[in-house]
Amino acid sequence: MIRVIDITLKDLLQLVRDFKTFLFLLLMPVAFTILFGFAFGAFSGAPSDPRLPVGYLDQDASRLSRDLRDVLASSEVIRLDENPTRSASDLDQLVADGKLAAAIVVPHGYGKLMLQDKTSRLIVTADTGAVAWTTVEAELLARVSRLDSAVRTATILEQIDAERMPFNYGLKESLASWADPPIQVAEIKSPAVASGSKANALTHFAPGVMLQFAIAGLLTAAQVIVSERKSRTFQRLLTTATRRLEIVLGHYLAILVMILSQFVLLMTFGQFILQVGYLRLPSATFLVAFSAALCIAALGLLIGIVARSEEQAVVFSIVLMFVFSGMGGAWAPLEVTGATFQAIGHLTPVAWAMDGFENIVARGLGFHTVLMPSAVLAGYAALFFTLALWRLHTLEEK
Repeated sequence: MIRVIDITLKDLLQLVRDFKTFLFLLLMPVAFTILFGFAFGAFSGAPSDPRLPVGYLDQDASRLSRDLRDVLASSEVIRLDENPTRSASDLDQLVADGKLAAAIVVPHGYGKLMLQDKTSRLIVTADTGAVAWTTVEAELLARVSRLDSAVRTATILEQIDAERMPFNYGLKESLASWADPPIQVAEIKSPAVASGSKANALTHFAPGVMLQFAIAGLLTAAQVIVSERKSRTFQRLLTTATRRLEIVLGHYLAILVMILSQFVLLMTFGQFILQVGYLRLPSATFLVAFSAALCIAALGLLIGIVARSEEQAVVFSIVLMFVFSGMGGAWAPLEVTGATFQAIGHLTPVAWAMDGFENIVARGLGFHTVLMPSAVLAGYAALFFTLALWRLHTLEEK
């Protein structure tokens, strides 16, 4: 065991001597996380409105057009963007430029036609090929139908008893009843995730950048192993009482300590500066971080043994960083992709590590939700470590 620790300390000493390593492994992830945070509004003082912007122009100026405006304004899906100085052509141009998801023009005579129980049409401009249009269309149909049913109900009530239930009273009561429907769908957000906080925008990017740079940092650790093999230091160690497994474990522990140190520092920065909730469940976060470190360290060991030169170690590390990070959801959540890409992405260890971290810091789930991701990461660690030993054995035979 002493020989293993000696090799570990020797590797760590080589790594910390290079100031550029510290700069790359610690300062770059912090800089990238902050950059992504600014890009996606994490540090914006005003809360963002997730609703789709829809232009609105009322050319009718009737009682029913104003009621329509109120019904649409209460939507949790679309946000009315009103400006009385705009014309219909201005709205068309804003939709064409992608600044509005759609535009609604209430034409002259809209309210009169509706009161006469005739077909009344709204003028809607939108890019029907856009993904947002499906959402806007469904919401518009639902809201317009709500007003139409209220008008019909008020008309019927007036016909039954005009003195007790005049049209305006019936319309007002019908519209008010939609504010408290008999069946409601309640959306409850986990209290573990603070709504509107900086953490919401960074709960994906902070773990993603951390994992990406942990893999990128393998280029330095792998170079140490390659250099040792090229200088025949590795082979000379085998002529001593040091066994092959002890040498491999020594290198592996050095990489593991480096990655764990990187994780601890970046998670501390994320928790107290960026307000990412790593410490909401410390035991779960530690389990995922430790499992991910085991996996990435084993991958670095494999790269160091497979690579024939320092240049190859750099190339292997960079390529794996881009492939694993891109496919594993470190750059963009896999939830926004299709089922096929999600299945392919989960062939990479990064996807499982992201699942584990996001279950804690983004989704507000419990400890049991990180058990599967951690087990898969441990399985990847065992696979990479076994491949590294097998490759070393075949190289010795040659």
